[in-house]
Amino acid sequence: MDGRIIGIDLGTSTTEASYIEDGKPRIILTAEGSGVIPSVVGIGDDGNWVVGERARNQLLVSPKKTAAEFKRKIGHDEPVTLGNEEFSAAEISGKLLSYIKSYASEALGEDIRRAVISVPAYFDEIQRQETVLAGQLAGFTVERIINEPTAAALSYGLEHMEEEEHILVYDLGGGTFDVTVLEMFDGVLEVKASNGDNELGGKDFDEKLIKWMAERFNEEHGQDPLKDVFAASRLKDEAEKCKKALSEKESFTVMLPALMEKDGKPLSLEAELTRDMFNGMTAELIKRTHRPIQTALSDAKIKASDLSRIILVGGSTRMPMVREDIREFLGREPEEAVDPELAVSQGAAIQAGIINDEILPENSIVMTDVNPYSLGVRTFNGFSNDCMSVIIRRNSTIPSVKKDTFATSADYQESVKVDVYQGESDIASHNHFLGTFTVNGVPPRKAGKEKVSIEFSYDLNGMLKVTAMLLSTGKEASIDIDMLRSKKKKDKAVNWEKSPIARRFKRSIRETEKLLKSDELEALPFEKETIDEMLHELKEAVAEGDEERALELDEELFDLMNDLLEDEDEP
Repeated sequence: MDGRIIGIDLGTSTTEASYIEDGKPRIILTAEGSGVIPSVVGIGDDGNWVVGERARNQLLVSPKKTAAEFKRKIGHDEPVTLGNEEFSAAEISGKLLSYIKSYASEALGEDIRRAVISVPAYFDEIQRQETVLAGQLAGFTVERIINEPTAAALSYGLEHMEEEEHILVYDLGGGTFDVTVLEMFDGVLEVKASNGDNELGGKDFDEKLIKWMAERFNEEHGQDPLKDVFAASRLKDEAEKCKKALSEKESFTVMLPALMEKDGKPLSLEAELTRDMFNGMTAELIKRTHRPIQTALSDAKIKASDLSRIILVGGSTRMPMVREDIREFLGREPEEAVDPELAVSQGAAIQAGIINDEILPENSIVMTDVNPYSLGVRTFNGFSNDCMSVIIRRNSTIPSVKKDTFATSADYQESVKVDVYQGESDIASHNHFLGTFTVNGVPPRKAGKEKVSIEFSYDLNGMLKVTAMLLSTGKEASIDIDMLRSKKKKDKAVNWEKSPIARRFKRSIRETEKLLKSDELEALPFEKETIDEMLHELKEAVAEGDEERALELDEELFDLMNDLLEDEDEP
């Protein structure tokens, strides 16, 4: 496909887009001259969509019809509510990306249809798929998903290719925290390990301020402003101003006139907050960054003393307490070697330029990345048939090809089912189910006598191929799992009932749907999610008339539900 590819940093608080010009990344500006777009989307009074700065302004006066921070809902079932309508986070993100596509096309003088979009390094595959879906809804072909710290490192590496360094990228954004350890040498940028916390970001620091202001107001006036949607929206806006001000000075005076009313009289809030007070109320949030840092360094087999530099990324790293904590915890002064707010979009643009041969030969750079979560199969260990056997461990360099050998678990079994999962739990069903397939024609032998080789092949484009081969006969079967391209959403209706094979599976599908709607699986959220995903795959197989695959999935669902319900019945 021809045409320019742009790089997009789809952030919790703000979104930026960049492109390559003369081999260098450049930020794309709107007609108003802004390159930093608030990640806010709403529905205006006229029923039309409003995005960016206009939506941010609307948030104060019409909070029920405006959404912010929806990136945190990506990959989850929680809807985004605007007025009386509900949308998925991918749909709302798609509206934001559509706006990016529109102004980028206008600024660059061509129809922009291709993009590289960044995601937090610790996003799982569901969240990555939903991000791709958001891009597709906006009209983009998503050429690559790139991890945000890796993108920032690319932005740095383009200007420092001759250096040999161990780098730690500390990325504290509006909604997520990532840490990535990299090695740079001879024009190669090799990711060693990544870790993070998808529920830690600048918005959590805002929440501490909002809570403090609400408590002060309640103490003075006996009313809780958080119960009033308009007052809560003003508190949120004031918290952001306060946080930014305390990054520059030692104190800030909160002034919110007529925040609420009582008996027809306005109630206001005026209070002074010092930086030390802010540091105290957010100390626990800063400490939450320590474990991901330690894990990433340990996985990379690098000591803090071996680091050549620490690069700060994300607007939240402008808070002084962040730099102070890094200095104390890692024993090294962090650097703003790149623009904290623009580096990710510029790095995504560099990746786009590499794909599109737009990077000058003298600036050529080779990048390797890692998979953030382990990949494996469900196995039997002699006691439980729900064990996770890891084939490709987390933080393995991709592309990666790994294999392992397993034995049959039952006497004279005729087939071997391979269930593929992603995650770190030793219990397979507690991880994210990716897919299943069956190898038939197993020679009839006693348990443990027939060996099966299972190979995982994971490439840079996010394609995972799993192949299982019977060692005695050479017979094999496989499944291709597209880890980046969006699957059909499981909550989107699949028209399976008109399929010629629907009648055979109708009872099973209806019983599974009934079970999912009941309370029987409420205490088993991981297993419930797995059943839901497998049911969706079964419906798709029926709709496509793939009877062999439908039978495999139907039997797998039957066995899984029976096992779960039997376990619940045990005293």
